[in-house]
Amino acid sequence: MLQIARNLIKHTHLFKISKMPPKITLDSNSNENVQKENKSKSQNQKEGSKVKNEKKSNPKILKQQTLKLVDKKGQIVDLSQKKLDLGDGIFQQDKLKISSWNINGLRASSKKESAVTYLNDKKFDIICLNELKVAQEAFDKENLITKLPKDYFAYLNFCKIKAGYSGVAILSKVKPISIKFDMGIHKHDQEGRIITAEFEKFNLVACYVPNSGDKLDRLNYRTQEWDVDFQNYLDQLKQKKNTIICGDLNVSHTEIDLANPDGNKRSAGFTQEERDSFSKFLSKGWIDTFRHLYPKEIKYSYFSPRFNSRETNKGWRIDYFVVNQEAIGSVIHTDIITTIEGSDHVPIECDIDLTKL
Repeated sequence: MLQIARNLIKHTHLFKISKMPPKITLDSNSNENVQKENKSKSQNQKEGSKVKNEKKSNPKILKQQTLKLVDKKGQIVDLSQKKLDLGDGIFQQDKLKISSWNINGLRASSKKESAVTYLNDKKFDIICLNELKVAQEAFDKENLITKLPKDYFAYLNFCKIKAGYSGVAILSKVKPISIKFDMGIHKHDQEGRIITAEFEKFNLVACYVPNSGDKLDRLNYRTQEWDVDFQNYLDQLKQKKNTIICGDLNVSHTEIDLANPDGNKRSAGFTQEERDSFSKFLSKGWIDTFRHLYPKEIKYSYFSPRFNSRETNKGWRIDYFVVNQEAIGSVIHTDIITTIEGSDHVPIECDIDLTKL
């Protein structure tokens, strides 16, 4: 148990967000699958531009941190001695509502009234956030847990090699059965881009796929390394359980998915290499839910902050909900919420019928 707890401590935050959040500092340098230890307890419970280029920054090795948790009584608690607080992953209702949003910085979005109102609407069972843009050390020091929606169990994965870069989160009203951070391959696991949460009937993968870069300097890495390994990882997941993938996938698949396809054929997110890679992925039994339900609808999820792109509707659709083919019958509705401000991306939503998973 001690080793499992240390693995969690090394990697991320895991706690319930409440009105009085705990103060917690953690180290973020591991890649472990966090599993609930007491399986019998779980069984008993179950019975009863162009695409936005990521801002470059000089690599900064983040300082290792020691665990300190102060409880409501002001007592220091050693989390390494405690069981991990996971659950049975069971949602009691039949319908599930998920939101996914690249917020382009937790600090910035938390200052926008539209974003705060949207995220605290309480109607979502799960919220997935991309591009937190905050180092773990700063998250702790500034008590940024208070900037997240309340009354969710929060799972965050921070970039380990650059401060204020990348980062993803899953906020859930139900404790998952297990959590995995990243895909388990060292060269891909340093930027805090993936969290996988296992629930009773499905896996949920929140991801922020690498951008190929303004000069396409990461194009080969993106298409020949990341995409290959990430797709293999996802294929393994769906062999065990229906899988929902959501996030900023940094690709506009077809010409209908961006406003200016002719002018962006060699822009990150619309190169033939990236589009072919995504086509290959979908051909292996995955479905783009929005395009499946609305084959001809034009709607964008990303707008460059330059050139009044949002006002003129000159955008890109690069944020997705993707499900394995066997799960498409459970998708009731999916949408891109273009009225919400607070980021250069807008939120996307998906409603799932759990009885059909």
